[in-house]
Amino acid sequence: MAEPTYLDYAATTPVDPRVRDRMLAALGRDSGFGNPAAVTHAFGRAAARQVEQAAAEVAALVHADPAYVVWTSGATESDNLAVIGGALFRRQRGRHVVTVSTEHKAVLGACAELERRGFAVTYLQPDRDGIVAPQAVAAALQPDTVLVSVMHANNETGVIQDIAAIGAICRQADVLFHVDAVQSAGKLPLDIAAQCIDLLTVNAHKACGPKGIGALIMNPVTVRRVEPLLWGGGQQRGIRAGTLPVHQIAGMGETFRLLAQEMATEVPRIRQLRDTLWDGIRDLPGVVLNGHPERRIGSILTVSVAGVEGESLRYAVNDLAVTSGSACNSASGEPSYVLRALGRSDAMAEASLRLSLGRFSSAADVARAIASLRAGIQRLQALSPEAPAA
Repeated sequence: MAEPTYLDYAATTPVDPRVRDRMLAALGRDSGFGNPAAVTHAFGRAAARQVEQAAAEVAALVHADPAYVVWTSGATESDNLAVIGGALFRRQRGRHVVTVSTEHKAVLGACAELERRGFAVTYLQPDRDGIVAPQAVAAALQPDTVLVSVMHANNETGVIQDIAAIGAICRQADVLFHVDAVQSAGKLPLDIAAQCIDLLTVNAHKACGPKGIGALIMNPVTVRRVEPLLWGGGQQRGIRAGTLPVHQIAGMGETFRLLAQEMATEVPRIRQLRDTLWDGIRDLPGVVLNGHPERRIGSILTVSVAGVEGESLRYAVNDLAVTSGSACNSASGEPSYVLRALGRSDAMAEASLRLSLGRFSSAADVARAIASLRAGIQRLQALSPEAPAA
């Protein structure tokens, strides 16, 4: 059986060979295999230089201070550290947090943990296009609000929130603003100062880098630390304990260097592939786009198909590597909570496909996907009495 066409870049990405090579170099005896905290000898200092270089490369993409890049095990830990750590650090000011019902589960789970610790959380509902109005965030703020968390680009629909406007509202109210930018880094402009971001989550494996490494980037003008979630040797100014994985950090540095270098050409190329994919299936009866038609990143296309059963739909296109909603949610078998928040029925949420493209996607991949989707959907609809008429 031929290998499926990979259309699941929003879940994870193949590692770029240039990133792999830099990681392998960092594992070598002469290239910084040492413990970067062991600065009393040359091996530790070489490792520390690799970490500093990577911090500069990650910070450059988002116009941040490299000294305030806190390395983590990935976006889940970064989100938890931002939401729980940020709220706990300011708990003397209040115990209220604002977020959105369509956030990644790493944020929603962190908010649930804060509720168990006595915090109140307001979950804003987006409109049917997935947009949260900045005015809705402003209206949700209370005198005891300490943190707002809003994702830049949704991981299921690609819908983009106006984080600059929301950030300005939070800054005016002296409320910490956390942004999960895992899906948007390297695809949309990010500037923590200009967009009034206090805490920014990024990772490597959604951008052709390694799994197991991410960062929480802090804006030192407004926040210099959060409450730690891990305790140990006091690394990273006591914010995140643990020996740093130099090879993974080097890989993330190279990942972000490449994003900055290639953003101007890659973003429009991938958007064109996404538009071609949508144009190839949009005329099929019952196929509907999920999320705002314009305010979405160019790498994600999420559709629902009326009149077909979700499991049958995914089986019908099993020559494509795709998911229904996020990778986390597809493992549970539950319909997407993001699509239900946008007003989709359980049946339409289950009969959905997230098609996502990236660096190694090609026009040939899109052509194969269009052919597979058209044949699979039309075959299922021909068998279904509930399918919409052509």
